[in-house]
This record gives sequence, C-alpha cells and structure tokens, in this order.
Amino acid sequence: MFTGLVEEKGVVRQLKTVGNATDITIEANLVAQDASIGSSIANNGCCLTVVAIDGNLLTFQAGSETLSRTNLGQLQPGSPVNLERSIKLGDRMGGHYVTGHVDGLATVDERNEDGEWAEFWFRLDADLTRQMASKGSVAVDGISLTLVNVEKERFSVALIPHTLEVTNLGSRVVGDTVNIETDLLAKYVQQQLQRK
Repeated sequence: MFTGLVEEKGVVRQLKTVGNATDITIEANLVAQDASIGSSIANNGCCLTVVAIDGNLLTFQAGSETLSRTNLGQLQPGSPVNLERSIKLGDRMGGHYVTGHVDGLATVDERNEDGEWAEFWFRLDADLTRQMASKGSVAVDGISLTLVNVEKERFSVALIPHTLEVTNLGSRVVGDTVNIETDLLAKYVQQQLQRK
C-alpha cells in the first residue's frame, strides 16, 4: 500500500528488453537509500519490485501486461518517474490509500496555467469516471490528488506549485499519457451496487 505522496522524482537511466519483459533502471537518490531486493516501490503509481541495486540505481522488471496497460511502456532514458516506497504500519497517512494497481490510462486533455498553479483536465474511459466524485481522491501517476470536477469522460484537478515542481506532472503537456488509480472504496461500492 502507498499514500500517493511522491517521495522523489527519479530519472530513467536504462531500459533493457529481456524476453517479454523490460528491465527499468532508475536513478533514485532518496528512495534507494534504504531499498533492498524485493522492496515494493510505486513507479508512476505502478507497484514494482526492486530486482537489482547498484548504489543509487534501482532496477525493476515490468512484464508485457504492465507495459501495455500503464505508461511505463512509454518510458525513455531521461524520463522522470514518480517514486514512493510502500508504507509501514503506523506511518502517518497524508494522501489516501493507493494500492499501486493501475486501473487505466488517461490523456492530458487541457492544461490551464493560473499563476504558479495549474489546472489539469484528463480524458479517460467513462467506466473509470463512474468511480470518481468531486472532492474525492484519485491517483494520477501515483500522486494523490483531489478531484475538482468530474464529467462523463474527463476530470480536473488543481495543482499547487510544490506538486508541479517535485513530480512529473510539472512537465506533462496536452496529449501525454498518465496512469490512473481510482479510489479503493469507490471500487468496492461500485462492485456491490452492480451485484444488486
């Protein structure tokens, strides 16, 4: 489990295809400090396992399913990646419960600057917006955000300068693809309602 509070913006240093998978090596000065083989770390909101460590370089393996259903398949050397270590029991919760299981992809539909702030609109499948409500929570590339407006096939969020600076959303432009994880509680509520 994660909180959606990005700890570090890592940088992709190497991508290596191994059969149907890709080894993704990311420079992570902070997150690598206490990482160990087998650690679970969210990469743009997608939970991956550390398979190799070389100083501040962490290597993760992503299979074909992960690469096709997340934006990790679009990474290139130099790409920024939002990183968060899994929470420990007793840790303070600052965001919301994030599982690291990406529900789908969205596209940046609009980016409106408002001084140092920015309003983003994301376009996605209507099945996912059914699990969203204004003032509810969503994880975008692993970042816990508050929903402002929710429409049938898109939603908006307002980003403070800090979020724009310390996450990859600061460099996102219209047309970019982001990972979406809807609120865990909303998924269970929707499932129960569909069974009735």
